[in-house]
Amino acid sequence: MSEFHGIFPATVTPMDPEGAFDEEAFRKVLEFNIRAGAHGFWLAGGTGESVLLDDEENERIAAIAAEQTGGRVVNIMHVGAATTARAARLSEHAARVGVDSICCVPPFFYHRGDAEIVEHYRIVGAAADLPLFVYNLPGSTGVEITPDLMRKIQDGVPQLKGLKHSSPNFGNVRIFAAMGLSCFIGSASLMLPGLVAGACGCVDGPPNYAPELWVEIWNAYQAGDLARAEAAQRRANEAWNAATKFDYLASVKTLVGARIDTDCGAPRAPGSPLTVAEREQLLQDLAALELGAINLD
Repeated sequence: MSEFHGIFPATVTPMDPEGAFDEEAFRKVLEFNIRAGAHGFWLAGGTGESVLLDDEENERIAAIAAEQTGGRVVNIMHVGAATTARAARLSEHAARVGVDSICCVPPFFYHRGDAEIVEHYRIVGAAADLPLFVYNLPGSTGVEITPDLMRKIQDGVPQLKGLKHSSPNFGNVRIFAAMGLSCFIGSASLMLPGLVAGACGCVDGPPNYAPELWVEIWNAYQAGDLARAEAAQRRANEAWNAATKFDYLASVKTLVGARIDTDCGAPRAPGSPLTVAEREQLLQDLAALELGAINLD
């Protein structure tokens, strides 16, 4: 089986009180998830606020992840940017510091034709010459990676390995898998249905703070115990629901921080922190899950 499978938390990017990248907290987030059984990381994606970070911060995320994980898990670094040149620079840097793979949203803001999107991925892929994952996030980018477009990318980008499918077109998971692509389902609430449809695993933000719940889904499904996997998915969805009551980025950071006993800060502006009442409700929801401690010593 490919090493690109299982639970890949889409990591948060912790911020200090001044709003700068908190490297020490980020290391703790990574270590917590590794010890809980995560198989890899999706670094600086949507949950990681990459489009709100400068290039130096994105580059530090890649370097720290490669150093901290030390080959214990697989790192997929997001290098997506509005311009091809910037994405290619981030791609080359990610390869140089030792990540295992890159991922990239399609060029956004301006509507681009299929040929332009394929050329964007060709240049970004060549800059790293690592396995490349397309990030299909039409709700944010305005670009839907359809099976037809993916076939064009597959023909034009030799580094293409697969994609994260964060689109409501759930049926395309089976089509992408049939194309020989490693397709991660992009909603942790649909991990089990995704696996049944041919997904290779799950990439999402909520596993940041409760990775063991999604690891249990994976382990049960791999063991062929569907009843156990269904029960695990129901429990995991209770954790997933906690992140969707209030602002998503602020909620995930709050929940991760509570699990590792470290403040992960607020979302970067123009994002805002939770209110006191929202935070208290979220922590009550987390306590109700009765998750065990993960030793970081």
